[in-house]
Amino acid sequence: MSSLFCRHNRFTADCPICSRGTVLDSGRPSERRAPPKTSSRASGSGRRGRGQAGGPPSQFSGPHVAAGPYERNSGERYEVRLERVPGGVRLASWSGGRLERRAPELPAADVRALVAAAAEHALLPDSDLTALADAVRADADPAAGDSSPAASPGRAGDLREELRVERLDDRTIRIGRWLFYPSRGWELQDAPPMLPAPRYAEALREAVRRGLLGTAS
Repeated sequence: MSSLFCRHNRFTADCPICSRGTVLDSGRPSERRAPPKTSSRASGSGRRGRGQAGGPPSQFSGPHVAAGPYERNSGERYEVRLERVPGGVRLASWSGGRLERRAPELPAADVRALVAAAAEHALLPDSDLTALADAVRADADPAAGDSSPAASPGRAGDLREELRVERLDDRTIRIGRWLFYPSRGWELQDAPPMLPAPRYAEALREAVRRGLLGTAS
C-alpha cells in the first residue's frame, strides 16, 4: 500500500516521482490490467466515460461509485466519483474518462446518495462506511445555519490544511482541500481531495450541522 502523502509533501498519486512505476503512474504502459468493474452510479444514468482508442492512457481509478452526469455552462459533462484509493478516499470529478485537476462540485442533495451507494456496494471498510453514514444523518443546528464553509482541519507537513465543504449557490457545493501559506494565507488546491474517510466524515458532519446539505429525506 502507498502512503497518502509522499516525502515531497504531495499526494502520492499526484507526485510524478513517487508514483513512477506503480499503479498510480498515469504514464504506465497500457499492458497493465484494467481495474475491477466494481463501480456503480449513485444517481443519473448513461455509460461511464472511457478514453478513446489510441488516446492517452487512462489515469488511475480505484473502485468507486459515481453521481451524475452533470453539465457545466460550457456544455461539458462530468461525473463525481467517490473512490477507494491507496491510503484513503478520493472525491473527484471525471470528464470523458479523465480525472480533472480540480475540487469536485456537485448538488448538495447528491452527497447522501453517494454515501448510500458506497455502503450498498461495501466500497470501504465497515468503520469508514459507518462514520460517513452517521455524519450525513447528523442533526442540523439552526443556530449554526450561516452558510459559512464546514471544515475538517489537519496538517500537511509544516502547513495547516482543511477539507472544506462550501456552498457555491442554492443548489451546488464544492468539497476541496485548502492549504494555509504563512505568506499568502489560505489557498484552494486545484486537485481532487484524497484523505482518510474520517476526515470526510468530520467535514460532512459539520456541513449537515450548518445546513449545507439540506435535510435528510
